[in-house]
Amino acid sequence: MSHTSISIVMAAYNAAPFISDTLERIAGQMTAAHELIVVDDGSRDDTAGQVRAIQARHPALRIVLHQQANTGIAGARNAGLALAGGQYLAFIDSDDRLRPGALAALDAVIAREQPDVISTAFRFWHPDAPHKDRDVQLSYPAGRRIEGQDAILVPFFNDRHTYLWNNVCKREVYARLPQPPFPTGRLFEDLSVVPLLLAHCRSMVYLPFVLLDYRQHPASITKAVSARWCEDVVTALASARAPLAQTGISAAVQQRFDATVCDFYVSTVKCSYQLPGGEGKAVRARLRAIFLSSLFTPVEQLRASLSAPGASKADRRNARQLGQILRGAWLFHLRQTASRQFKLWRRARNKRKPGSGHTVAQDA
Repeated sequence: MSHTSISIVMAAYNAAPFISDTLERIAGQMTAAHELIVVDDGSRDDTAGQVRAIQARHPALRIVLHQQANTGIAGARNAGLALAGGQYLAFIDSDDRLRPGALAALDAVIAREQPDVISTAFRFWHPDAPHKDRDVQLSYPAGRRIEGQDAILVPFFNDRHTYLWNNVCKREVYARLPQPPFPTGRLFEDLSVVPLLLAHCRSMVYLPFVLLDYRQHPASITKAVSARWCEDVVTALASARAPLAQTGISAAVQQRFDATVCDFYVSTVKCSYQLPGGEGKAVRARLRAIFLSSLFTPVEQLRASLSAPGASKADRRNARQLGQILRGAWLFHLRQTASRQFKLWRRARNKRKPGSGHTVAQDA
C-alpha cells in the first residue's frame, strides 16, 4: 500500500482570486498521509506565486507545484494524475472549498473498507447569495459497502450528478481507463469520464459527509451558452456509450444511461434557444444526430420506458418534451423562442442598471 493515502489534484488557470483560500482549507487538514498537487495550466496571473506562498507557510506538507503551457482542464488533470502517488485520488477545483474534516472522514472510510471509490455529498455554494446554498445527498445507502456495476451505476444515472470531485477513486482504477483518461480539447470531460470510471469500480462506499462547497459564480464555464457548449454537453455522454458497452453493463444500466442522455439532450436543446435563430437551428440539427447515435435502445422505446407507470416526474417530463422536439412541435418552439426573448430583454435591462455587474454569461 502506498504511504500516501490521498493525492489531492488541482488544475488551476488564472485562479489568483480564489486559490489561496482554497489551498489553505486543504493544507489545514493535510497530514503526512496526504499530498497536494497543483497543476498551473499556463496561468497569466499570480496563481503560481500564491501556490509557492502556501508551500512556504507549510514546509512540512507535501505540496507540489507543476507548471505547464496551457492545455485546458483535461490536460491539466491528466498531468496531475501522472504525478500523483497516492492510493486514492481526489480532484478539487481551484475555486471550491474543502469542508472541515473532509480528509479525516475519507481516511476513516479508507482504513475501514478500502473500496474502489468513495462517493460523497456536496454543497451548491453561492458566495453572493447564501440563501441559494443547497446540500446535495445522493441516493446510495449511506455508510455501507456496495458492490457490482448495477448497484453503483443505476443510482448514479438516476441522480445525474456527474461530477468528478465528489468521487474519490483508487488510482489503480484510473489505470483501467483508456489513456490518458481525460479527453482534451473539449468541455464537460467529467460527463464522459465519471460514468466509465464508476463502471470499472467493483465496490463503493457512499459517505453522506458534505465534502466540499461547489462554487456557483457568473463566470462559470457552465453558464456561457454557445454552439460549442451545446455540442460538447451532448457529445460528452455520447462518447461514453461505446466504452461503457465494452465493460458489459446490464440492460438496466443501459436504460438509465439512455434516460440520462435524454435528460441532458432536452436541457441542452432548450439552452440552444439562447443562440441567434439561424445558429440555434443548425446546432439543434447537429444535437439531434449526436443524441440519436448515443442511445442503446430505439428512441420510441426509450420514450415509452420514460412514460411507463412508476416513472419519475422528471422522466415523464423528458419523455413529453423529447417527443415535442423530435416532431418539431410548433408550441414547444414558440415557448422556447419566447423564453429566449425574455432573457435577452432581462440582460439589456440589467446592463442598464448602475452597478449591476451583470454580463451576458450571467443570464445565459
